[in-house]
Amino acid sequence: PLRYIAKLKKLVRYEAQKNKSQWKTMGPAKVAVPSPNDFLQKHSKEPKLAPKKKEPCDKKLHPLSVPGRTYRPVVRIQKNFINKNAIAVIKGEPKKPRHFCVDTKQGDKYLLEPSGLFPKYINKKTYGVLPEYVTRRNEESKREEEEYQASVLEELKKKAMKTLSEEERTDILKALKKKWEEINSAYQRLPILTDTRYKMMHKEELELKLKQLEHDIAAIEKHKNVYIANV
Repeated sequence: PLRYIAKLKKLVRYEAQKNKSQWKTMGPAKVAVPSPNDFLQKHSKEPKLAPKKKEPCDKKLHPLSVPGRTYRPVVRIQKNFINKNAIAVIKGEPKKPRHFCVDTKQGDKYLLEPSGLFPKYINKKTYGVLPEYVTRRNEESKREEEEYQASVLEELKKKAMKTLSEEERTDILKALKKKWEEINSAYQRLPILTDTRYKMMHKEELELKLKQLEHDIAAIEKHKNVYIANV
């Protein structure tokens, strides 16, 4: 049989030859060698600016004008600094002597002020006076304490207990007695034999309710003034 030949053989070969670079793996064929005379010079790669254009000067120089008859030149007075310093020393306050302490027979001395032995702080006008920032801080803390106390009193006033009126007390007593009669009637209708767990629990529940109602009725009847908290 004849050998198989692809129909797109020429196209594949053309595309392979088209996309192939001769120097892809072996480098460029010829490299331009720089000339020895064309060496890198200083400031050769900096951008070159256009030369500055000289603007034509149309201004004409005017001659100096002649001073007027009333012109008086400024005369600079030379100061005598020696006399000035002497007058300042004469009129100035005398320098106060510094306090020293001699502690050896050779005459070694040291200043008293930085040593802490000289009482300079107790002679100040502000010695023993409370600083302003402490006074301001105490006032702020006192004001905050007063505001807190006022807020606490306001909260206590809101939660203060109110007295129950006689009509409300009578109505509550009647409702409790009516509730006690209903539960007592249900308790009386219980079966005599409590042989199941449910019957025993139901009986105990009714007994607890009756006991609580009797306690509440006795407390309201005993005390005429009843207070209720606003919670």
